[in-house]
Amino acid sequence: MYKPHKGQQLAQWLRGSGINNEEVLDTIAKTPREMFISEVLQHKAYENNALPIGQGQTISQPLTVAKMTQQLCSHGTIKKVLEIGTGSGYQTAILAQLFEEIYSVERIKSLQFQAKRKLNQLNMHNVKMKHGDGWEGWNSKAPFDAIIVTAAAKNVPAALVQQLNKDGLLVLPVGSDEQKLIVVKKSGQQVNTLEIGTARFVPLVAGALA
Repeated sequence: MYKPHKGQQLAQWLRGSGINNEEVLDTIAKTPREMFISEVLQHKAYENNALPIGQGQTISQPLTVAKMTQQLCSHGTIKKVLEIGTGSGYQTAILAQLFEEIYSVERIKSLQFQAKRKLNQLNMHNVKMKHGDGWEGWNSKAPFDAIIVTAAAKNVPAALVQQLNKDGLLVLPVGSDEQKLIVVKKSGQQVNTLEIGTARFVPLVAGALA
């Protein structure tokens, strides 16, 4: 009897939890999440849990990854994406399969190194990485069609809004203890904000790099 791979089972669960973009579901189903966590936690790889990856950081829940990625996929033609917080590299890997150009900023050098090695193992070569402060974005590579932030900011970073193109989209968690998942849509000179749910992320740290 055919038994679905755990990635396919996860995708089916995500579909039942409100994720309806087939490209996002297919990408999550075929991406080996266990590669991005430690061996002792790999038995939890396809559960809907945030898991520790070291340095006080976590790999996000698959539902959160799917929800944020689906927002990008529903925004028309997006080719160039900035990710703030490379972390484990799992969200980066999902983005790299869906969009042409990925730029990813990480403030912790050891995490950046590990993520780069894993992405290379998966032959994902459309990702450029920078060791830097996520609050500042990546101005020299701007503008971006979309920006996704995988750590919670106390407020929407002005530099990131400025680095969007005229029709750009920014998806990020905002808040300290109580976090909201926010979508910021740019339309020419206008900026509109929409709340799409709650979230739980590690904080987006400014300043000194690690």
